[in-house]
Amino acid sequence: MPVEPLDSYEDFQKAIEGDKTVVVDFWASWCGPCKAISPIFQQLSEIDDLKVIDFYKVEVDAQTRIAEEMEIRAASLMPTFAVFKDGKKIQEIVGADPRALMLMLHSLIS
Repeated sequence: MPVEPLDSYEDFQKAIEGDKTVVVDFWASWCGPCKAISPIFQQLSEIDDLKVIDFYKVEVDAQTRIAEEMEIRAASLMPTFAVFKDGKKIQEIVGADPRALMLMLHSLIS
C-alpha cells in the first residue's frame, strides 16, 4: 500500500481506530530530515512483509489539531513515526533514522 496522506482529523481518527496496525509519519514541509527519510518510508511501505501495516503521513502544519493531540510541537520532534493499534499509540520513534524505523516496523510483524 502506498503511503497515504491524512488530510483531516476525521480521516486520522478513522485510520487509527481500526484493528489493523497503522504507522503515521508526522512531518513538516520545512523539515530537512523529514524530506530525507520520506522516500525510505515510502520504500518500506512497499515491502511485501510489511503490507500488513497501513502507512500514512500527516503534515503537522496543515493538521494542527492532530499535531497538538499527538503532542508534536517542535522541530526537534520531527519526523515522528507513531504506531497505532485499536486507536491507541503503542510505539513511537523520533528522528530520521532509517535503521530504527526499519527495526520498529519489523518488530510489529514478528
